[in-house]
Amino acid sequence: MIVPLLHILLLAALLFVLGLACVAVWRANIIMMLIGVEIMLNAAMLAFVGAAARWGAADGQLFALLIMAMTSAEVSLALAMVVYLHRRKQTVNADAFSEMRG
Repeated sequence: MIVPLLHILLLAALLFVLGLACVAVWRANIIMMLIGVEIMLNAAMLAFVGAAARWGAADGQLFALLIMAMTSAEVSLALAMVVYLHRRKQTVNADAFSEMRG
């Protein structure tokens, strides 16, 4: 059974909105903001793969692989940053780091 492209794009849009809401609602918690960004990137990846399957091109799958590589690097750097900030201030609350603004 082939899933219609409209259903894939609707699911991707729903995931993107959920990720955006996660970032908007939990702005104080750095870890929740990172999870929201990951959900948004996964939604974009789903849209790319769905479009690639619809049009029979491998471009969307290539973009999905690049997004996977980028998110793995982003997660490792972001978690290292969270661990550093937690050791420095004993919290992951983003409001506690306001003095770091330039």
